[in-house]
Amino acid sequence: PLTRATNVFLMFKNSFLCLNVSSIMLQEAKCAYIIIIMAVYWCTEVIPLAVTSLMPVVFFPLLGVQSSKSVCLQYLNDTNMLFVGGLIVAISVEQWNLHKRIALRVLLILGVKPALLMLGFMIVTAFLSMWISNTATTAMMVPIVQAVLDQMDNTEYDVTVMEQATGQTNTVIELEEKNASDPTSVHVISNGQVPDDPRCSEEKKMRKRICKGMTLCVCYAASIGGTATLTGTGPNMVLKGQMNQLYPNNNDIVNFASWFGFAFPNMILMLVLAWLWLQCSFMGLNFKKSWGCGTERTAKEKAAYNVLKAEMKKLGPISYAEFNVLLMFVLLVLLWFSRHPGFVKGWATRLFPEGEKYITDSAPAVFIALLLFILPANKPKFIGWNPSMSDPEQTEEDIKKPFLPAALLDWNVVQRKMPWSIVLLLGGGFALADASANSGLSAWLGHQMTPLGSIPPWAIATVLSLIIAVFTECTSNVATATLFLPVFSSMAASVKIHPLYVMLPGTLSASFAFMLPVATPPNAIVFSYGHIRVLDMVRSGIVMNIIGVFCVTLAINTWGRPMFELDTFPAWANSTTNQ
Repeated sequence: PLTRATNVFLMFKNSFLCLNVSSIMLQEAKCAYIIIIMAVYWCTEVIPLAVTSLMPVVFFPLLGVQSSKSVCLQYLNDTNMLFVGGLIVAISVEQWNLHKRIALRVLLILGVKPALLMLGFMIVTAFLSMWISNTATTAMMVPIVQAVLDQMDNTEYDVTVMEQATGQTNTVIELEEKNASDPTSVHVISNGQVPDDPRCSEEKKMRKRICKGMTLCVCYAASIGGTATLTGTGPNMVLKGQMNQLYPNNNDIVNFASWFGFAFPNMILMLVLAWLWLQCSFMGLNFKKSWGCGTERTAKEKAAYNVLKAEMKKLGPISYAEFNVLLMFVLLVLLWFSRHPGFVKGWATRLFPEGEKYITDSAPAVFIALLLFILPANKPKFIGWNPSMSDPEQTEEDIKKPFLPAALLDWNVVQRKMPWSIVLLLGGGFALADASANSGLSAWLGHQMTPLGSIPPWAIATVLSLIIAVFTECTSNVATATLFLPVFSSMAASVKIHPLYVMLPGTLSASFAFMLPVATPPNAIVFSYGHIRVLDMVRSGIVMNIIGVFCVTLAINTWGRPMFELDTFPAWANSTTNQ
């Protein structure tokens, strides 16, 4: 891989020098050269993505594009701290199995009819993906899906064997009677068995289709759910960081509350359409069979329900630690929503002088993360100070215990589960955006795209969404957003449309990796269980991409317009960092 990477690097260097030797002295050309190299490395993954993200620290100072101090500041800025704080809270939820308890409780409430079971899996997966990583959510949900499907298959097999044992004797007797009266009747196999019922093979095919639909719905729901919150997936954080980087005076237009208000309805719409599509593809439109309205539960459904109940029973009653983590999680969400709601003054303005100017979403995220390392995992016990007042054996046992109980979260756990590569990947993207603006590359790109002003904005947004949705199938979604969002920003400035009109669809489309197992970790996890083929995922994924682009286009042209005032070109879009 190192030799391959070196060859690619030298190839681009020679070709770039051959194009125009004099242009290499320009700041824009130097910046573009590094961006092209990083883009190729990100797409081909000749070296790890996180390592490629460190290239600006070396090459921007060497080429005189930016100082080392300016570049390094981008790797742990406000947006990255928000991401780290949110991930620490998510790790605590995983550590105490709170996400599994939520998942099982919702599934038990919704029921186990095929349509409702799939809907339950999708709702739970999407909700959890809003707060914890898509990969962790999928890794937790797929074994639950697998256990339910296995139990349903085993129960159906037992029922079939019993029916065949009962029905076989009756059939043989009937055929023997018929043979006695009619010699041309159906032939009975010498061992007393009857030829296989074609219904069995049809039911087996149906079971396979249900398995495919149930497993695919998990990875699709994980990708869809991650788009609903600002911290749900990497591309959302890329947008937040680059908006602050490119438009420092944007009045915090993209914050947790505003993003949720825009993206959550879009997620609901996508989830419903995805559920209907998977229903049609893998289970058909037999509503009576799928929904089972007014019918009793079959043996398979009872078995699935018993599996969920058994898993829930294993968790036991909610523990003190789980309750504390749930309390911290709810508090964080409330702090995020109420910091700057928009329609009223938030707590940042009311409680602190000039709080709206100084406090961002990263402050409550890191505050809650700090509390997780302080609050105890076990209920504190107050022990008497006089040993003679208590049982000597009990006192000796208590002395051996640590005076302070363990905290809800341990740093070793965080260090092991934190995706540090994504933190570096985000930092590298912010360094590229900052260098593009300061070097003048963004302005140059914007000038080249001026002819696009004759095309309707909605058409531009739709085409760009389709391009991103295809590109993200073979490239990291964070890398895709990092490469394209600065270009979209420059294009918006050149044609005088609101930057978010093209950057929002581009960001959401970067998460629409539905077609290939390698497109995103949730797809790979589902594929590894062996129920689906690549062709199954491609067929379903093409329609899912179309559904995603349709929903994003609808969102940006309906409720997105008044929410972000997309019909106007804002004054802050002119005051970029390169001026």
